[in-house]
Amino acid sequence: MSEGRMKELIEYIAKSLVDHPEEVRVEEIIGARSIIYELHVAPSDMGRVIGKNGRVANAMRSLLRVASTRAGKRAILEIVE
Repeated sequence: MSEGRMKELIEYIAKSLVDHPEEVRVEEIIGARSIIYELHVAPSDMGRVIGKNGRVANAMRSLLRVASTRAGKRAILEIVE
């Protein structure tokens, strides 16, 4: 899965979870061996994206890890207000 598709995947999942999908934004920071995805959401939606005990965020990170491994890179998801 290409970097652009991983970004779209994160954005799609986040928009499905939040009350303010218009405020969801994903930024890519591409390095030689890894990619950092910064997920920006409205402050009121942070709890929805993180989930109880971080379960939603961890599930998103797991999907991202699988997709990035196939692409031969390491991906990191950071959730930012």
